[in-house]
Amino acid sequence: MAKRIFGFFLLAITTFTVLLGCCSATVHKVGDSDGWAPKEDDNWTDREEFHVGDSLVFEYDRNFNDVTQVSGGLEYEFCDSSFPKAVYNTGHDVVTLKEPGSYYFITSNHTQCTSGQRLDVLVTHDPSSPIPPPSPSKILPSGNIYKVGDSKRWSVYDSEFYYQWSKEKQFHVGDSLLFEYNNEVNDVFEISGDLEFLYCDPISPVAVHKTGHDLIKLTEPGIHYFISSEPGHCEAGLKLQVVVGPTPNVPKLSPLERLTRWLNSFTFNHH
Repeated sequence: MAKRIFGFFLLAITTFTVLLGCCSATVHKVGDSDGWAPKEDDNWTDREEFHVGDSLVFEYDRNFNDVTQVSGGLEYEFCDSSFPKAVYNTGHDVVTLKEPGSYYFITSNHTQCTSGQRLDVLVTHDPSSPIPPPSPSKILPSGNIYKVGDSKRWSVYDSEFYYQWSKEKQFHVGDSLLFEYNNEVNDVFEISGDLEFLYCDPISPVAVHKTGHDLIKLTEPGIHYFISSEPGHCEAGLKLQVVVGPTPNVPKLSPLERLTRWLNSFTFNHH
């Protein structure tokens, strides 16, 4: 009987927490009454705060426009919709901001975009809300650790070296990259877009690593980009892109085993 009462009490607390989180999210209508339209020097984002769980509503004429989410600051600046992360074209698009970080939206109508129809928002965790623990799907298996550049480490100034190094390997979600280098003369910037990688642009990195012994876990499938931000280093060849596939089939783990692996992922012992 006591266990049943405790279970009901725990369920009630969980339900209340979920409802509270849902209700605290804010819906932002982009452009307010003007909707999704060209605007020069608009300060709409300056008047808003964006948190994880909030939503953006884009309203526009779908016969002339769309909403294209791009991956990086250069795609945003040059109105380049060649490699979109997502495209919305209903005329009433609701985009939920699920992760912290920078989000970039443009219209694929290049004339409209260069006239000011683009939006970048910085999303943060709501300080009044606790950060939820990861779901079981976010608890990754322990994969392989690849030492970038093998014995030559992260120090080769050759435009083909790291391309060939990456091409010869298969990376999966859960694997890790180990960058070793002299942190007095180098670093590792993880960047988000093709153009940033092509032009060695470190302005809007996803993450910055400077320890000289950086272990970076690959948590999402897709293409991951890494460069050195030191002047001239990336242009000389110190840049890496890796294609990450989904997690290979692994035996199913119990919730306790998944939690234990997740906790262990926070520690890395170098021998």
